Amino acid sequence: MKNLGLPMRKKTRATALRGAKRRKTAAAERKAVPTRAGLAKKAAFGKSTVPNDAKPTIRRLRAQLAQALARIEELQASADTDFLLGIPNRRGFERELHRAIAYIKRYHAGGALIVLDVDRLKPINDEFGHAAGDSVLKAIVAAVSRQIRSSDVIGRLGGDEFALLLWNLSETDAKAKAVALEEDIDQLSFSFGGRTVKAGASAGVAILGPHAEANRALEEADSAMYVRKAQRRHEE
Repeated sequence: MKNLGLPMRKKTRATALRGAKRRKTAAAERKAVPTRAGLAKKAAFGKSTVPNDAKPTIRRLRAQLAQALARIEELQASADTDFLLGIPNRRGFERELHRAIAYIKRYHAGGALIVLDVDRLKPINDEFGHAAGDSVLKAIVAAVSRQIRSSDVIGRLGGDEFALLLWNLSETDAKAKAVALEEDIDQLSFSFGGRTVKAGASAGVAILGPHAEANRALEEADSAMYVRKAQRRHEE
């Protein structure tokens, strides 16, 4: 019985030694695996390696970059805006029109395009100067803006020609709106050089539906505007 117990004690000691060896190996492996806290500590250490004398330069460059980006945004906005009237120019309006038509096609919405041409602006410019003509244009934009919603868009196509993008209007409503705009502008009067003068405007309508195209809609509204202008001449 004593001889039988000796080998068992040796086996138990060997087993214990192997177990301790495995535990040490596992602990060493755990130490070798990077933990989240360890990575954060290394990252913080890496950030702190930036020389102190370089930090002001970095801050200055970041500030200059922010100013440059802001200036780029300003230039992009001004490229699409009429500097005199503060509304979209032709480029800006056509961009809005393309977006609106894409929306209308995708969501089966509706809208109307009105092209409006100011009457008798050239004689005012010729007789009283371009400053007088500019004041007429500003007054007309103000009058039109009072007649449209904040979601609608008014733009200057060039010279004395404007365009309006109006959302969710039937053809009947759009034509009624065009007449109302003409009447409002007809009622405006201006005093230059001791004389009272009037301008007036003619408006043409194109309906924007699922099959609308920007260039075609502008041409259609422009043609309707010239027809209306001829009618107004006969009515005078």
